Amino acid sequence: MMPRRVLLLFALACAASPSLAGQPVPKGKVVQAWHVTISPSWFDPSTAPPQITPFGMLYAIHDALVRPYPGHKMGPSLAEKWQESPDGKTYEFTLRSGLKFHNGDAVTTEDVKFSFDRYKGSGAAALHEHVEAVEIVDPRTVRFHLKEPWPDFMTFYGTTASAAGIVVPKNYIEKVGDDGFKKHPIGAGPYKFVSSTPGIEVVLEANTDYWRRMPNVRTLVMRSVPEATTRALMVKTGEADIGIALDGPDAQGLKGIPGLQIVASKHASIFWIEFARQWDAKSPWHDQRVRLAANYALNRKEINEAACLGFCPPAGVIVPRVMDYALQVEALPYDLPKAKQLLAEAGFAKGFDAGEFAAIPGFPTVADAVVNDLNAAGIRVRYRQMERAAFYANWQEKKLPGLYMVAAGNSGNAASRVEAFIYSKGTYANGGYPDIDEMFLAQAKERDAAKREATLAKIQQLTIDRAMFAPVMDLRTLNGIGPRVIKHTITDVWMSPFPSYEDMEVKD
Repeated sequence: MMPRRVLLLFALACAASPSLAGQPVPKGKVVQAWHVTISPSWFDPSTAPPQITPFGMLYAIHDALVRPYPGHKMGPSLAEKWQESPDGKTYEFTLRSGLKFHNGDAVTTEDVKFSFDRYKGSGAAALHEHVEAVEIVDPRTVRFHLKEPWPDFMTFYGTTASAAGIVVPKNYIEKVGDDGFKKHPIGAGPYKFVSSTPGIEVVLEANTDYWRRMPNVRTLVMRSVPEATTRALMVKTGEADIGIALDGPDAQGLKGIPGLQIVASKHASIFWIEFARQWDAKSPWHDQRVRLAANYALNRKEINEAACLGFCPPAGVIVPRVMDYALQVEALPYDLPKAKQLLAEAGFAKGFDAGEFAAIPGFPTVADAVVNDLNAAGIRVRYRQMERAAFYANWQEKKLPGLYMVAAGNSGNAASRVEAFIYSKGTYANGGYPDIDEMFLAQAKERDAAKREATLAKIQQLTIDRAMFAPVMDLRTLNGIGPRVIKHTITDVWMSPFPSYEDMEVKD
């Protein structure tokens, strides 16, 4: 995190807009097979959920004041510099000169304020709670005034912890409306929207005026291919150049084929099981022993090997270990006898019917393994398959079964994960505990990094002690790369499983 006691001015040498003169003209095409059905809602950052997947589209079409890109965890993008006041209550951003949206409109601070005010995604509650006002100083200067110091302002605003920092065109949206914007989005990113065939593909074309650099690849085709085996086959046959998030068995089938690569991501994603009814005194999940039994029932090592080829380390807490302030703790060991013993002590010597189990779509091997492990321990569940859009809608509306597995890959730090999933008022929290809430609110105002880390460590340890969740494993997506790709750039963007689109290179 940035120091808070002195005025900081970020004017990084690399932030100056490079001249596009003399750069090679974009050429070629890259076809990406996505692991999900691409949603038109992902064209609009205002409603982005607390997931990394939408940013695979958002950062192609749009750009933000500050964002991660190669060489920078949080680098100046549309803003050439920013500064924080000594008291931590004011942030001032200065836009680069000459910025244009894809339709030719100038990018101004009016657009910055409009985009922030319009944002209602997963981080909206926290941002709007802490930000008192957005002041337009002039067409290139904007100030954010906070009600009180908030150390996580830039974490929420300048990373994929939220999409609030992405800037969209005010005049265009007011003209076409929200629905019109989703049909034909206009952004300021490295690629322009060309067309969309719902449920099938999205076509993008290089923005040759992009501030950072002219993209190398002329055309990007994002295809929706939810079936993992099909994605792998497309990479094998050359129909797709990149297959995103392959399932373990399918990725294994591509290993050793000349010209093909399997590249594991390095983003901050993790799978865990939610015990949504643990606060209901009439539910078996109210008993901590039952929740602990589910934890011991999971053979995380075998799940990792089967679903992730050993790239996904077993998890002991729901905050990914790569995040700032994450508690570095080992996962509970697989111990089936202990799981059965705990169930017996809780009054379920013969196990019990736990009803339906839902799991985030797109990762069938993980879901099947978890279901098998729970059933083997006597926690009898029935796997309920759902479409991804329905899963997310039901998750946010708290309509999923009492037992379900989720995954979250957006950036941020331990505090942003606590805010969304552990704090009782979090958007995706099913309940909480007063002492954890009190600690969360206290650390949110703490400007001493060491003190914050200690408090966040206590919160994370309490989730373990109380068996609030059953962490499964940190996710490293397995991506298949075809022979035409010279430079895939996956892992080049901090905590992102997607390429740095403008930096990709492909054989013509």
